Amino acid sequence: MQKKALLRKLLQKQKVEGILITDLANVRYLTGFTGSSGFAVISKNHAMFVTDFRYQEQVRYEIKGWSIKIEHTERSKEIKNICNVCNIKKLGFEDHNITYGFYRKLLMNKVTLKPLANIVESLRIVKSPEELSYINTSIKRAEAAFRKLLPFIKTGITERKLALKLEELLKLEGCKKLPFEVIVASGFRSALPHAKPTDKRLEKGDLVVFDWGSEFEGYFSDMTRTILIKSDNISRQKELYYKVLEAQKRAIESVRPGIKASEIDAAARDYIAQEGYDEFFGHGTGHGVGLAVHEKPVVSWRSKDTIEENMIFTVEPGIYLPGFGGVRIEDMVAVRKKGAEVLTSLPKKLKIIEV
Repeated sequence: MQKKALLRKLLQKQKVEGILITDLANVRYLTGFTGSSGFAVISKNHAMFVTDFRYQEQVRYEIKGWSIKIEHTERSKEIKNICNVCNIKKLGFEDHNITYGFYRKLLMNKVTLKPLANIVESLRIVKSPEELSYINTSIKRAEAAFRKLLPFIKTGITERKLALKLEELLKLEGCKKLPFEVIVASGFRSALPHAKPTDKRLEKGDLVVFDWGSEFEGYFSDMTRTILIKSDNISRQKELYYKVLEAQKRAIESVRPGIKASEIDAAARDYIAQEGYDEFFGHGTGHGVGLAVHEKPVVSWRSKDTIEENMIFTVEPGIYLPGFGGVRIEDMVAVRKKGAEVLTSLPKKLKIIEV
């Protein structure tokens, strides 16, 4: 069924005559628009996309099946005019993406509003074959860039130089927009799950966490690998690595349609707790990836999401020991009838760098 038709069914349940879509990822999902300014309004009989003068030529080849309007007045007044044309008495809006100031402007223009949560996101959560192909291409780009980075990883190089090199390689692979700033964290800094790269140099015995992603046609990928710089005594680093790998393996093996996302999280978390590291794994086990690098489903102990076939998400447990170092291993999986299909293909046997 067409996206617009599915959305209209949801609007009937919400008892609104139309919905205002302002989140640009949701706008792109529905219309194909790739610019930085625009919104969509859908009602029972209308589907209207509105942008400004800068994009009036671009939208003519990007958007099909929508009425296109170039705004000529203040945006809240434009929306009021659309409500009048489309006979929208109550307008739904995305509760996460409207400022209070703009909300007040709409009220001042006598637009009756109803906040709605996760309306378009509920459609985006299950991926189409086309979306899967885009994500797979994004993954291939990310993996190719990392393989080309490997010869540069050696003692003495800084985290920052490695991060910049990986960013360059991603862009050379065709990535137009990085999903997030590349993470490179070494030694004691690898115990910081979202560390920013610094001028710290890689040293013997360092665990080094690389977290990066790529993009294709607006769809993102996200993966993490942890490597080790060779030293005389690295038994503890190796032990930590293989405990995380086992936790990830258990989580991936638990994936199937109908399971609660929190149960996938528990598969990794319970093993890590059993091994005595429960206080050193504080983040969720995964998250959906698509037009946003963090989207539904949420794979954590707090999650209320239920896993469905053709969802795509990360599985990324970690252990982080303050003052020593950390390990995270992250892969992307697609949900199939019989379990998880692992989309990422980089080896997970611990890579030990000898230079």
